[in-house]
Amino acid sequence: MVIDSRLKAIYDGRTGADPERQRMLDEFAASLGPAEFAELLDGACTLVYMYMSWMRTVCEEHDKDVVEHVVPTLVTTMRMMPRTFSPEVVPTMAGLLIAAGSGLSPNLWRAQYGPWTDAEMNPLEAMVALLAEHVNRMSGGDHDFATRLITDALSRAEEEE
Repeated sequence: MVIDSRLKAIYDGRTGADPERQRMLDEFAASLGPAEFAELLDGACTLVYMYMSWMRTVCEEHDKDVVEHVVPTLVTTMRMMPRTFSPEVVPTMAGLLIAAGSGLSPNLWRAQYGPWTDAEMNPLEAMVALLAEHVNRMSGGDHDFATRLITDALSRAEEEE
C-alpha cells in the first residue's frame, strides 16, 4: 500500500525521494486506464471517509467535534508543505475533510465541483497519508493502526459477501 510505505518512510526518517520507488509509481500510473484511475480516486476518497469516520467516533466519545479538532491541524500541516500542497488546493482538501467529517461521501461532495485536476492528485495522496498518520497518533502512537483499520474493514466486507 502506497500510503503505508509513505508512513513507514516518515517514521524511519526517510523523507527524501526514492528514485526507484518514483519510477515504479510512474509506471503504475501510466498503466492505468480511465476506469482504473477513477477507481483509484474513489479508493482515496473512501480512505478519507473511513479515517474521518473513525476520528469522528473517537472525538464524539470525548465530546469533541471532529471538524474542529482535526481539520485545523491538518490544514496547518498542509500549509507547511507548499511543494506538496499548493495554496490553491488547500481549500479543496479542507472541503473534502469537512465533508467526510460531517458524514458526507467525499466522492459525491467532489463530484459537484467537476473532475479532479492533475494538480490535485499528489495533494490527495499526501492528504490520505496525513490522515493515516493522524489516526495513528490518535490511537496512542501505534504506527500500524490506520493500516489495520482499513484491512480489518476489508476483511469484514469480504466475510459479509
